[in-house]
Amino acid sequence: MFWDKISPLYDLFENVYNYKVYSGTGKRVAEFIDENDEVLECACGTGAISQYIAEKCKSLVATDFSEGMLKQAARKCSLYRNISFKKADITNIKCKDGRFDKVVAGNVIHLLPDPGKALAELERVVKPGGKIIIPTYINKSKNSAGIAVKFVEILGAEFKQQFDFNSYKAFFEDMGYSDVEYHIVDGRMPCAIAVITKK
Repeated sequence: MFWDKISPLYDLFENVYNYKVYSGTGKRVAEFIDENDEVLECACGTGAISQYIAEKCKSLVATDFSEGMLKQAARKCSLYRNISFKKADITNIKCKDGRFDKVVAGNVIHLLPDPGKALAELERVVKPGGKIIIPTYINKSKNSAGIAVKFVEILGAEFKQQFDFNSYKAFFEDMGYSDVEYHIVDGRMPCAIAVITKK
């Protein structure tokens, strides 16, 4: 699996290419987390966001489809006692409805063949009044696929879609979400954080 293969080098690549955004996204996501929150993170990768969530929350279940990424995340977050790591599929989350106060899915929506299914699952497992937090890398303009995207595609990643800020907003509107907050972490490849409050 592609993500297993690149997991040992992923942080190095991100830190060299896009450090300001890579570290800044986790810090920004953590601003939406409260001390009593039980949090689910899908597609946790190497734990870049997980480490900042864990500092704030009561408990964190960090999941990924890649065992290689989970190993890297567990190593990075070894100081935290409030995290458990599990292999899981974002489109088929094995837990009861309304289980979590917050759910986070970072930099995964653009990789999924059926992102609507993933969004429905995230909404299902969060409590009413809870937040769905979705950070995603965006291109600075409609026609500017970044060097990083092209490089990772050459290595074997498959992007189902790419977004600039306007198309990212349109994506959520098309999925039926009209009341979404957006926050930008700016840098070489910016990250747009969509925050949806479940009714």
